[in-house]
Amino acid sequence: MSLDAVRKKSTLATDSLRIPSEGKGLQINTAVVHSARFWNYLLGGRDNYAVDRDAAEQILALIPSLRDTVRAERGFLVRAVQHLARTAGIRHFLDIGTGLPTASNTHEVAQAIAPKARIVYVDNDPLIMAHARALLTSTPEGATDYVHADIREPDMILEEAARILDFTQPVGLMLLGILNFIPDTDEAHAIVNRFMAALPSGSHLVISHPTGEIDGEAMKEAMRLWNQSGAAPIVARSRQELVRFFDRLELLDPGVVSCSLWRPDRSEVGVPIEVFHFSGVGRKP
Repeated sequence: MSLDAVRKKSTLATDSLRIPSEGKGLQINTAVVHSARFWNYLLGGRDNYAVDRDAAEQILALIPSLRDTVRAERGFLVRAVQHLARTAGIRHFLDIGTGLPTASNTHEVAQAIAPKARIVYVDNDPLIMAHARALLTSTPEGATDYVHADIREPDMILEEAARILDFTQPVGLMLLGILNFIPDTDEAHAIVNRFMAALPSGSHLVISHPTGEIDGEAMKEAMRLWNQSGAAPIVARSRQELVRFFDRLELLDPGVVSCSLWRPDRSEVGVPIEVFHFSGVGRKP
């Protein structure tokens, strides 16, 4: 099935997931591509539908490195959280845009190093929140919590997260693959600045984001197809545009680079493949 066909089918529904009336289960629209299920399929998960798999295979035809990109971003998450927990001493994490649970989630990586670490996951999709509550369980010494909210609601998120996180202590703000869902760059910067303004010195910002730096023309076509599919629209940004998110922070080495090139594990065999998702970590002075 083509993404154009998916787009036509999506006119039958206004969104991919609805919260039903009390007492009924979640109603999932399987005719619309869903970003979390799409990503889940590429990671080898089972929480996806034919529409998600069809979309993924079409974009894979344009960008064969897509699966490498997905794995590279997960590897970046692991290395970034390890750095925050082990080297920076971060014990409080706010992960916005959680996605469907898979291997090596933020709390698993953090609590493997610091069992008392506390993590709050945030997503605007009730399906993801249902999975998170069932699967993202904490160590006895630490804590995990879940906030059903949109990244465009920073004040609400901060208020709810304060039930678990101590905002007088440095926080790791995880924004992986989420800012690309905010097409207006000024709005995206304002949201990031609002979150970081509420966090104390020593807090860290962790970002990953699709770019056109690699597979440029193919990436443009993939974005066009995705945005016509009925799924939540996304935007790619240049490396320099991503660097601007860290203007008020100390950007850690090696700066904003492909996810696969951010402090790669020395035990890995061979040279990492550069992928189109770029990433960076910054520290609030």
